Amino acid sequence: MSRYAMLLAPSANRVYADQASRMSQAELAAFGPVLSTALDDVGVTVLGGVEYLTFAAELSERDVAYLSNLSSAYALFERVDDVLLRPLALTPLARYDSDLITIPKYAGKTNEQFTKLVLNLTLLGSAFAPRMLDGNLTVFDPLCGRGTTLNQALMYGYDGIGVEIDGKDVEAYKLFLQTWLKRKRLKHTADLITVRRQGRRAARRLEVTLAASKDDHKAGAVQKIIVLNADTTGLDGLIKGNVADLIVTDLPYGVAHGSYDDDGGGITRRPLDLLERAVPEWLKLLRPGGAVGISWNTKVAKRELAEDILVANGLKLIEFQPLAHRVDQGIERDVLVARKYS
Repeated sequence: MSRYAMLLAPSANRVYADQASRMSQAELAAFGPVLSTALDDVGVTVLGGVEYLTFAAELSERDVAYLSNLSSAYALFERVDDVLLRPLALTPLARYDSDLITIPKYAGKTNEQFTKLVLNLTLLGSAFAPRMLDGNLTVFDPLCGRGTTLNQALMYGYDGIGVEIDGKDVEAYKLFLQTWLKRKRLKHTADLITVRRQGRRAARRLEVTLAASKDDHKAGAVQKIIVLNADTTGLDGLIKGNVADLIVTDLPYGVAHGSYDDDGGGITRRPLDLLERAVPEWLKLLRPGGAVGISWNTKVAKRELAEDILVANGLKLIEFQPLAHRVDQGIERDVLVARKYS
């Protein structure tokens, strides 16, 4: 059995970087079911004073393609006689330049490596995991903010649907995406229109179509992003059902993000209240076999209570190695993934 060493990418967030090796081991294990080989002897090894994620396997070309998308993967080597490292070419899904992900900076933005990790885990926990490399998936973020998850979906070649209650965030996302697409000289359209329900204005809808190249545009190989400026707990009549393969989102951390409460008292930042009211709405949009992946602050919401809400709505929890980690003094973050079977 061959032995491998993966160099992990540096993170702009020092606290996250300190926990990257542990998180990467859990993520690597999650890739196991889509690989043609078993992963053995997974751990962290210091080689030449540098930490590597190490493991034993017999990787095929397609296996390497899967592992190229590990959220913190930077370089992959085959170990030769345990003293030399032979580089292997990584082929990550990267339909666009990385600045689509890295340029946006704003308060409350989730670390982009972590966003990619949650998307990966959700996909790997779904029935659609074997299609990861092949595109034609739709990612729904019902609390999309300024679009970090949607942009990661675009990078993978997927379509995206988002819901965001803050109109300023929707407008900021539209401005960024349009500016970025124009600067990259990519064919696109972007329209912000009013949506009516029963004759009344119910939401605003941002619709973006784009193509990675002129040839793709001519061939009709376009991607679509739809963002609704609406309350995520009231989506009836705004989005048709069974349109999403994955639901990936950050719940309110009690620090940023939120949803309006039922009595009109303004924004609430209680994540479990929001989850309980929103999950039935979200699941109407999720295809059978799809999965829900959420992250949240365990200091304001216990894991077992979040699990109870998902299970009560007919979802089956997917087990991964522990992913709880510290973000800062006020946030301890965790990840929960569950699949919809019918």
